[in-house]
Amino acid sequence: MRHTTPIGDVSALAPTSVLMKIRRDLTGSVDEATKNGFQRFFKEQVTCYGVKSSTVGQIARNHWNSIQFMGKEEIFGLCEALFSSGYCEEAFIASNLTPRLSHSYTPSDLSIFKDWIDKYIDNWAKCDSFCNHTVGSLLKRFPDCSSSVVDWARSKNRWLRRASAVSFIVPARRGDFLAEVFAVADIMLVDPDDMVQKGYGWLLKEASRCHQGEVLDYVLRNRGAMPRTALRYAIELMPQELRARAMARD
Repeated sequence: MRHTTPIGDVSALAPTSVLMKIRRDLTGSVDEATKNGFQRFFKEQVTCYGVKSSTVGQIARNHWNSIQFMGKEEIFGLCEALFSSGYCEEAFIASNLTPRLSHSYTPSDLSIFKDWIDKYIDNWAKCDSFCNHTVGSLLKRFPDCSSSVVDWARSKNRWLRRASAVSFIVPARRGDFLAEVFAVADIMLVDPDDMVQKGYGWLLKEASRCHQGEVLDYVLRNRGAMPRTALRYAIELMPQELRARAMARD
């Protein structure tokens, strides 16, 4: 009989042998050029093995074949153990594995995901790789969870604020959650953090694929307060004449 594990203790269910094999594969796949150049993509100090992203993806796919028949709690435990290490590549593998469980998500999983972001996410790459597809997939299945993700925009944690925006990226690209897109942007409108500005600007850009007029109207109404970083991201896909209109000083 399977026992469920309280939120915060799922890492106790991590299959240790799989975790060790993943780490062995990462250690054996270090590329010195990747390792030496990794830090240049980040303002924050990051911890990495130095493995190419394509190789990280292949390692994740290889190990999925050996764990796909485990219970969700065990796989979540493995993913939390990977996130908690601090290594970027381990976080990327966790972010590759969790969307594969989207068919078995429940609304309560959002609390686990929020806890992981709050505890373990410490750069934009970890944030985006996890939220785009893991949280985004949960929102697709359970749209009623969207208000909780919008509320993350009020967090003191910069990565939860960015997560609030980038979790809506994939559905916004399809034209979904337009009201939530603007709700997130409203909360973050004058946020001083450039990582947050880029996050909600990116979200507006993706929403503009299907709702160009609405996003342009939003930008025009708010350009006096909106940081230029966010504004430039938001209008990136628009025709040149609309970009010029949005960027014009009043």
